[in-house]
Amino acid sequence: MRTISLAARNLLRNRRRSLATLLAMAIGSASILVFGGYSANIEYSMQTAYVRSGGHLQIQHRDFYHYGSGNPTAYGVADYEKIVDAIRKDEVLRDMVLVVTPTLQFGGIAGNYAAGVSRTIVGVGLVAADHQRMREWNDFNLPLILPPFPLKGAAADTAIVGTGLARVLRLCQTLQVAECPEPEKESVREGTAVPDDIAQLSLPAAMGSASSSQSRIELLASTAHGAPNVSAVEVVRAEPQGFKELDDVLVAIHLQQAQRLIYGTTPPSVTSIMVQLRHSDQIPRSRAIVTSLLSTLSPGQPLSVLDFRSLNPFYVQTQQLFDTIFGFIYCLIGSIVLFTVGNTMNMAVVERTVEIGTLRAMGLRRSGIRRLFVLEGMMLGLAGAIVGAVCALSVSFIVNEMGLTWLPPGSSQYLPLTLRIWGENRLIFGTTFGLIIIATLSAWWPAYRAAKMVVVDALRHA
Repeated sequence: MRTISLAARNLLRNRRRSLATLLAMAIGSASILVFGGYSANIEYSMQTAYVRSGGHLQIQHRDFYHYGSGNPTAYGVADYEKIVDAIRKDEVLRDMVLVVTPTLQFGGIAGNYAAGVSRTIVGVGLVAADHQRMREWNDFNLPLILPPFPLKGAAADTAIVGTGLARVLRLCQTLQVAECPEPEKESVREGTAVPDDIAQLSLPAAMGSASSSQSRIELLASTAHGAPNVSAVEVVRAEPQGFKELDDVLVAIHLQQAQRLIYGTTPPSVTSIMVQLRHSDQIPRSRAIVTSLLSTLSPGQPLSVLDFRSLNPFYVQTQQLFDTIFGFIYCLIGSIVLFTVGNTMNMAVVERTVEIGTLRAMGLRRSGIRRLFVLEGMMLGLAGAIVGAVCALSVSFIVNEMGLTWLPPGSSQYLPLTLRIWGENRLIFGTTFGLIIIATLSAWWPAYRAAKMVVVDALRHA
């Protein structure tokens, strides 16, 4: 206790120098925490977006992830209803699972023949009610407001398209798509009738809908047996998808409509079964249970269970990028703290050379001298880290109250810009203890030099 009191008085002896060192450490600590809070916000925002759209886990054919983009229906999951029902009724999983829903991905061509345009598309058949529930997942309590899912409660022949696809199919005016200039080098053929062969294919799907809506398009796809099939759908909304490559090709329709288009009257399959959990930390346990269930329910199907990180490498790459930047900033500020505290302690050793000799002459051992200066560096580090943490929490509170927004890569909507520092105990304590250790180590060499002084030489120092 006497050593701590003596170290505190020594720091207060030169208040200006101690205050400058403390402020330098506080600014460094606050900078690390602010960037860490910004990085945490990005991670939570991206994870929420991916979990809302694709769930935590997906059950797929083991080759679908690598080869399914070429022919999705060739890697379907049969007897999917039995698997979905088993997951929902499992005694352990039912307390962890929020939504279990099947999806069917397919490729084809979408055409607006009244405007004389068409293009290749990637179609997704889904259960609208389940996706509405998935959109409500917000485990990190982000201030997000999402509109209702357009397909929920809509007719069976309705669809959603990406805004880029809406532009290509000349649906901008009908769907009120912004930034849709008229192309200059392309002559649009207005009022062209649907070709007879396509009209014959789509006749069964169009029966009962005699009205010629301006937002109605035809989807041409190959069935599971290789024969062409057409389905007419009514586009109810165009939604941006974040990535232009997806925005230009996506068509989302009801699952039953997609199954009729791909499988006709044969028993239908799906390409994925999405599983959304209550919390992301339940992924390892639930994945093991689902894998065990699949080995019992479908031993003849080569199925795999992938989590959202495996399905979305962009999320993992972004997380690694920010971790690397955070580590670089931490090392940079740590180096500044190291030299700042080291310089302060070196100057203290020079100024107190006679005092060191006096203490040694009074019987204080070399270890006592080392302990005194190391303790001074530790106290500087502790004070600087605490002040920095308080400043960072204050800055985060101010920024979070300002209501700032930003458009992250791959997102279709502006998200709130927040700094997630409060509650991030690992970030706060890791930064605090790290800077204390750096400050303590930076004081060790000056303390070692002070302890090695010869008593007579130290007393004669002018």
